[in-house]
Amino acid sequence: MASTIRVRAISGGETTEVQVLIQHPMDSGFVKDAGGEIIPPHFIQELTFEYDGRYVFIADWGAAVSKDPYVKFSFKGGRKGDDLKISWVDNKGETDTTTAKIQ
Repeated sequence: MASTIRVRAISGGETTEVQVLIQHPMDSGFVKDAGGEIIPPHFIQELTFEYDGRYVFIADWGAAVSKDPYVKFSFKGGRKGDDLKISWVDNKGETDTTTAKIQ
């Protein structure tokens, strides 16, 4: 199965800018389907970014984040060719992890 995570990480001087798009329904548990039944909650709870053995960004999310979330941030460090590991875990125990090369 292909990863749900699309990443762009670009090193520029002393900082690395990261942009990520995650394909996930992010259902809040408050919306009804076409038949009037409530769609159960299904959302990412934790999103982590790891570089050189340390976390550079951690997000603890809830049901209020929109479908297919987009995240953009910068961190000090990161060199071209180095790996950036991205992982998420949702409330149903599903996970995804990918590693991107910093450009």
